Amino acid sequence: MRLGLLGISIPLLASIPAFAGEGKLDTGNTAWMLTASALVVFMTVPGLALFYGGLDKAKGILNTIAMSFSAFAVVTLTWVIVGYSIAYGDDIAGFMGNPFQYIFAKGISGLNNAGYPALLDVMFQLTFATITTALISGSYVGRMKFSAWLLFALLWSIIVYPPVAHWVWGGGFLANDGALDFAGGTVVHINAGIAGLVGALILGRRKDTALIPNNVPLVALGAGILWFGWFGFNAGSALAANETAAWAMLNTTVATSTGALAWMIVEWIHAGKPTVVGISSGIVAGLVAITPAAGFVNLIGSIFIGSIASVLAYLAVAVLKPKFGYDDALDVFGIHGVAGIAGAILTGVFADPNVGGSAGLLYGNPGQVIVQIKGVLATMVYSGILTAIILLVIKAIVGLRVSEDEEIEGIDSTQHGEKAYNI
Repeated sequence: MRLGLLGISIPLLASIPAFAGEGKLDTGNTAWMLTASALVVFMTVPGLALFYGGLDKAKGILNTIAMSFSAFAVVTLTWVIVGYSIAYGDDIAGFMGNPFQYIFAKGISGLNNAGYPALLDVMFQLTFATITTALISGSYVGRMKFSAWLLFALLWSIIVYPPVAHWVWGGGFLANDGALDFAGGTVVHINAGIAGLVGALILGRRKDTALIPNNVPLVALGAGILWFGWFGFNAGSALAANETAAWAMLNTTVATSTGALAWMIVEWIHAGKPTVVGISSGIVAGLVAITPAAGFVNLIGSIFIGSIASVLAYLAVAVLKPKFGYDDALDVFGIHGVAGIAGAILTGVFADPNVGGSAGLLYGNPGQVIVQIKGVLATMVYSGILTAIILLVIKAIVGLRVSEDEEIEGIDSTQHGEKAYNI
């Protein structure tokens, strides 16, 4: 479904629901896309859940894990019922797909253009929708009612995520403009980062906003799982077992390593010590930044993208957030939003036609940067406004925040009747 690849010399648009039906099954591509789908599931459950859970306070870790798990479950259903159709159905005015076209995978059969079952596209793209929604929870932990979160996941995964996916990958207006987003810089990370920031502002600050991780080894384990699963996320977005997938995997490794080192060095200089939480955060920043560029840039580009985005994310977390006082609890905007914006724009700078067929600024096409900025701004505006509306509606229906007493006691006990550590 990567219609952002239009005009690029990659030998497939594998996820377009134009079903070949009678073609020959490509077992290599099929096996790879099954594996890639499973890897992205592993990113959310348990990768993101453990990463976020370890970062949160001990009295909120179970709620944080539950937000990731429940988001996956809720969005799975919204995706197969209507989300996939909105994202990849027949185009309506460049904004969305026909919402009734593929309800419950109706009409999806046979093989697609890459020779693997078209139904597998529904699964692979499902994993992107689920993790994007789960990512947002990191901004809301510690004070949001669980019932409000479930309603939010339901509505956001129908109203916000699928239209943005359509703009870039489903034949929408950004695809027609030639926007480059290999695996989700705009669709996933900027979308989630802005939703996290807007929600944090609407929810307001927690009583105690200090970030004191309850379990740093869990943070490191979660970051490692995310890195591992991200190979499915990025290399899987080649939609075949081919050279583009190899580029995406190698670029992901290089940019992530660079991002980890850049965060570590800047933190060492700024704060005096290189922390494991910081290195883990740099890993995620590098992963986020290379996501839109993974199949478009060479290794020099991946080094610059990983390092620049990681430094900017660190500054957003360590300088910008304290200065302005917004309570983006687990730095969803600071890492996913900022690194996503940097990665999307830098894709327009470093895109190498010898890798993905599309040229960026450094290869004689400065207009690509403008196209990338347009995609960033469109995503920020749409996600920000619609997220605010969804949260205000939920606030009117069930309320958004737990009471002050419940927050102080601990959201695990008050929302779930459990404690993580019964010592």
